[in-house]
Amino acid sequence: MASQAFFILKFLALVSLFNLSFASRTSLELLRYHNGALLHGKIAVNLIWYGRFSPSQRAIVADFITSLSTSSPSNAQPSVAAWWKTTEKYYHLPNSNRNPSSLSLYLGKQLLDEDYSLGKSLSEKQFVQLASKGDQKNAINVVLTASDVTVDGFCVNRCGTHGSKNAIVKGKNYKFAYIWVGNSETQCPGYCAWPFHQPIYGPQSPPLIAPNNDVGLDGMVMNLGGLLAGTATNPFGNGYYQGPSEAPLEAASACPGVFGKGSYPGYAGNLFADPTTGASYNAHGANGRKYLLPAIFDPSTSKCSTLV
Repeated sequence: MASQAFFILKFLALVSLFNLSFASRTSLELLRYHNGALLHGKIAVNLIWYGRFSPSQRAIVADFITSLSTSSPSNAQPSVAAWWKTTEKYYHLPNSNRNPSSLSLYLGKQLLDEDYSLGKSLSEKQFVQLASKGDQKNAINVVLTASDVTVDGFCVNRCGTHGSKNAIVKGKNYKFAYIWVGNSETQCPGYCAWPFHQPIYGPQSPPLIAPNNDVGLDGMVMNLGGLLAGTATNPFGNGYYQGPSEAPLEAASACPGVFGKGSYPGYAGNLFADPTTGASYNAHGANGRKYLLPAIFDPSTSKCSTLV
C-alpha cells in the first residue's frame, strides 16, 4: 500500500524548510519510474460513504469527481480538469515501457453505509474490505469515513491512503485501485484540513475560508485530489515515485503544503478569493463549485505545478 507522505509532510513543512530543500533536490530529476503498469482507459470512481454524510456533503465530492473529466469541463478557468491534466503527462514520458495511453475518470456508483456496519473504529483491513464493495475491475473505489469514525493512523500520521487489491472477475485475475480518506473536522482539522483550520503546530496564520463552507469536506477534497494523483501515477506501488515504496513521495505528496505560487511554510500561496464569501480556492468545478487543490509535480518541468 502506498501510504501518502503528502499528509505527513505537509504539516512538517510548516515548521521546517522542507519545501525549499525538497524543491531544490527534485528540480534535478523526475519521480523515478519503477516499470509498473498505470491505469488506462475509462475508469469508474466509485464513492463508498461510511457513516453519515448529508446529501449536500456528498454532492461536494461527487461534483469534484465529475469535474475531473474534460467531457464536462467548467466554463470558468482555471478548472479542475486543467489541474488534472498534469497527471496525464506521466502517461507520455519516454521512459515508460508501456505504449502511450490515456486515463479518463468518471463518477461511478455511490454506496451508502450509514449504519456503520463495521463499527466506528476501523482497521486498515476493514477499510479495504469496504473498498471491495465497489467494482473489482476498471475502478478506483474510494472509501470516505465520517467525522465520528476513527481509522488506524488517522490524524496520527495520515489523512488518507491509497493502494490496490487483487480480485477475480469471471475467472480472470484483475487489480482494482482503492483510496481511503477521512473527515477530520472534529478529530484533527489542524492536521488534515489546513489551511482551512489553524495548524496544530508551526506558524499560526489565520485559517482560510473553505470554498464549500465545510471545513471537513473541503479538506477531504484536497486530500482526495492528492490521493487520486498518486493513484493515477502509482496505482500498484511500482509506478512513479521517489523514496521507499512503503512511504513514497508521489505526484502530489512531492509538493507538500503548496497550493499556489509564492507558498512557503505556513502560507498556502497566492489564491483566488470569492468576492462574496471571501473563500479561498484555486480551481473551478462542475455546477459552479470552487475547490482548493494541491500542487502536482510536473514531469515536464521537474517543478511543483499550481493553477494559480
